[in-house]
Amino acid sequence: MPALRDMRDAKKTEKKPKGRATLRTIAELTGLSLSTVSLSLRGGASLKEETRRKVAEAARAVGYVPDRAGVRLRTGKTNVIALVLDGAPDSIDFAQNMIQGVGHAIRGTRYHLTVTPEFERTASVESIRYILDNRTADGVIITHTAPRDPRVQLMMDADFPFVCHGRTEFFTPHAYHDFHSEAFARLAVERLLSKGRHDLLLTIGDDSTTNYHNIVTTFKGEVARAGISGTVMDTSVARGRSSELRKFGIDLATAPQRPDGIICDSETRAIALISGLYEGGLRIGRELDLISKQTTDILPTVFPDVDSIEEDVYFAGKELTRLLLRRIEGEAPETLQTLGEPIPHWH
Repeated sequence: MPALRDMRDAKKTEKKPKGRATLRTIAELTGLSLSTVSLSLRGGASLKEETRRKVAEAARAVGYVPDRAGVRLRTGKTNVIALVLDGAPDSIDFAQNMIQGVGHAIRGTRYHLTVTPEFERTASVESIRYILDNRTADGVIITHTAPRDPRVQLMMDADFPFVCHGRTEFFTPHAYHDFHSEAFARLAVERLLSKGRHDLLLTIGDDSTTNYHNIVTTFKGEVARAGISGTVMDTSVARGRSSELRKFGIDLATAPQRPDGIICDSETRAIALISGLYEGGLRIGRELDLISKQTTDILPTVFPDVDSIEEDVYFAGKELTRLLLRRIEGEAPETLQTLGEPIPHWH
């Protein structure tokens, strides 16, 4: 059978990399020097983007995997970034967008990502302690930061590279990227004032975070300055199940005294509350107005007439990673503090 014989002969002549792909394999494939390949795979910020992309593509093509044990012995580095995600269900697809942002930022670098989802703040502390004790990462990103966050204290005491998605009240500076929550509250109040609303309700969840305190403090200051009424919803209600918030919306719609403007700090809460208000016979833009924080396109798809203020969580993931890589390289934390500005979407 000549055809079968020809196919077998062709397979014998195919050139396949023998054994484990090495830096030399990539150097031969790209025509670059060993030192350039090595520098590129280590992050090589001084190299051209074209060179780093060429090396990264070649490394993927030959299935190059760094010998992490060897790297750690030689350099003390793991080439790993750890993302410890608080599991609070306060925004839709928060984790997905954050992970995608981090993943985009480390593409083409020597770093890989490990993700630890946590559903209790105390468990998150233990995750940080494990990373510190075992040096399983070169740096850490944490989310949902508290004013006196024990995770931050642990990493500052250990002089370990980290960055927070959120601010704290510690005197010692640390790297962070945070949503500008004060600007969010200010924009929301101003928008409702422009629509003639004068009795506002703020629905906000986790009162253990710095974000909560920043929003509440700004909200109270803005309504006092404007001379209007402002109430902060009890957190036991705001943090309840969606069905409970929906029931609250139904009751609110039929209450003799109700606010004419509502601010929500998450899409999840907003969708549950609006559905209850609608069932109770109220419509946004008529009897009352509502403004919600937005982190996906779900809210405007379901309720296109509702005003929202966007936080770009995908960008936040990229920015947190950029700051962390600079911190790992030794840059001072006080130079690594940025705010993500809110993006209003008025209808």
